[in-house]
Amino acid sequence: MANAPHSAALPDLLAGCLRNHRQSQELLYRQFYGFAMSVCLRYAPTRDSALEVLNDGFLKVFTRLDQYDPAQPFTGWLRRIMINTAIDQYRQDVRHVQSNDIEQADQLSVAPEPDAYTQLAHDELLALVQRLSPAYRLVFNLYVVDGYTHDEIAQKLSISAGASKSNLARAREKLRTLLKHHHPDEYARVTR
Repeated sequence: MANAPHSAALPDLLAGCLRNHRQSQELLYRQFYGFAMSVCLRYAPTRDSALEVLNDGFLKVFTRLDQYDPAQPFTGWLRRIMINTAIDQYRQDVRHVQSNDIEQADQLSVAPEPDAYTQLAHDELLALVQRLSPAYRLVFNLYVVDGYTHDEIAQKLSISAGASKSNLARAREKLRTLLKHHHPDEYARVTR
């Protein structure tokens, strides 16, 4: 079974994709679906939206594969493509949706620093992050999860570094509020 098409080495798959070989594209998609979907789920509000970002991202992968540097890890390049595709989707959505982020942020109560993050399962935390507004979720993921600086976020989103910092602070406050309501007993125990 070592010669089965689904066990092709990454360089062979990439070479096939560069030749627009459909089976190679399908195998690459299947091989990296889970990794790419985990990135997309952090940025999208729903699983359907994440799937849309994922498919748009893979289209970019297949059309821009000639720009990939094989000396670099493929997963890093793929992650960057998926994040940038999620940002593009966010920009497109912002044009069509009126955001009430400022009014919502004014209504947030300031809560003490919780340690409840460590008690949440990954899926629970992901669900809470997905409840953030699109702008807060995007900045939170870029900064906290993917390690971008506020200057890098500002450049990617065409906002100021101050707006990035503000969105991050408000996202954290909103997450504290969500945590408090999601696990009130545990939150009270941790914050005493």
